[in-house]
Amino acid sequence: MIKKIESFIKENIEKYGYNGAMIGISGGIDSAVVGKLCVDSLGKGNVNGLILPERDSSPETMEDAKLVCDFLGIEYKIVKISPILRKIGVYNLEPPTFFIPRKIQESYAKKEFKKRSYINDLKNRGDKDFLKGLAYYRIKHRIRMVLLYFYAEQINYAVIGTTNKTELKTGFYVKYGDDSVDIEPIMHLYKTQVFELARNLNIPEKIINKSPSPDLIPGITDEYAMGISYNDLDRILIKMENNEDLSDEDKNMVEKVKNILEAAKFREIKNIHME
Repeated sequence: MIKKIESFIKENIEKYGYNGAMIGISGGIDSAVVGKLCVDSLGKGNVNGLILPERDSSPETMEDAKLVCDFLGIEYKIVKISPILRKIGVYNLEPPTFFIPRKIQESYAKKEFKKRSYINDLKNRGDKDFLKGLAYYRIKHRIRMVLLYFYAEQINYAVIGTTNKTELKTGFYVKYGDDSVDIEPIMHLYKTQVFELARNLNIPEKIINKSPSPDLIPGITDEYAMGISYNDLDRILIKMENNEDLSDEDKNMVEKVKNILEAAKFREIKNIHME
C-alpha cells in the first residue's frame, strides 16, 4: 500500500509539472502521514510545510507541528493567521479569550457545541448564534487554504490534501477549505487505516496517540463533534460499503451513522448552475 501511494504522489507531481509538494502541517496524524509519504516519494528537499496556528489553536498544536516537520526533515514556515481573522472581524463573533484559562474555554465550547448537533452543521441549519458559529470556524480552514496556495504557487508546488475516506463520507471537512487541493493521497483510506499506516511509517507516538481534532474550536475533537468513536464509525462504514450484516451493531449507532451520511450530501453541493 505504501509504495502504491508514493508512486501515485510522484507520478502526479511529474505529470502536472509541479516542482514539489506543499503541505499544511497541523500536528495531527493525517498531515504527518501525508508528509512522510511525500518525503519518501519526492525527497525531503522537494517538500515544504506550512504551520498556520491562530488564537483558538491548542497550545500543543505548534509544538506538535514542529515535531512533525523535524521528524520529516523538511523546511517549514510558521504563519499565524490570527491577525487576518481579526482584521476580517471573525473574533468579534465569539467572546474574547485573552484572559480566560484554556480549560474554561474548552468547557464553554463543549457546552455550547452540545446544545447543537453535527447533523445541523452539515445541513447549515440552526438559530442565529449557531450559524455565526459555523461561519466562525469554517473561515479558518479557508484562510489556511488561501495561504497554502499563496506560498505553493510562488515555487510551483502542488498543494497536498490530507482528507481521509471517513472524513469524506461523513462531511467532516470545510467546503472550499481543506477539500480544495491539488492531490489527495489518503482519500481512499478510512481513519483507522490511516492510524495503521502511521505505525508502519514510524510516525512519532505522540502524534499517533493524540485525539484527532480539527483544532478550530477549543476542546472539540473529531469524535466529540460527531458523537461517535472512529473505531465504531469506520467499522459500520466498512460494513455498509461491503453490504455486510449490521444486526450485531448497536441500532442507535447505526442510525446515527446513516443520518450523518444522509446529511453529508449537503456538503457536497457546489457550483449549482443551470444547464
